[in-house]
Amino acid sequence: MTFKPLIMSLMTMLCSLFGCTAQTIGFRSVEAEEFGRIIADTTQAVTRLDVRTAAEYAEGHIANAVNIDVLDGNFESRATGKLPKDKTVAVYCRSGKRSKKAAAILVRNGYSVVELNSGYMGWTKAGMPTDR
Repeated sequence: MTFKPLIMSLMTMLCSLFGCTAQTIGFRSVEAEEFGRIIADTTQAVTRLDVRTAAEYAEGHIANAVNIDVLDGNFESRATGKLPKDKTVAVYCRSGKRSKKAAAILVRNGYSVVELNSGYMGWTKAGMPTDR
């Protein structure tokens, strides 16, 4: 009798469980409605950051968002050189994967970060406003 299928299932479950937790250490990941409330709250200092490509950004984005492509090799230096540390960074991408990567980089550099879990696709699906 082999335990290989059982071991593989157990490893997959553990990787999924701990992988998701590790990705959000140091920042909050929220859905579109809460993200909208955070960026609309004028009592908080928030910088909106779109980490998609320039072409994706040009097709539509959240109003007043700064665009710095997280896949650009200079993302970290560009972001830390442009984004103020005294404001929370509200970061998003297309689906939520790249923004988690960007959020981790920003947190490592001392930023307070809120990340749009479902990305721009979730934002538009929820009927939230965009700039085109």
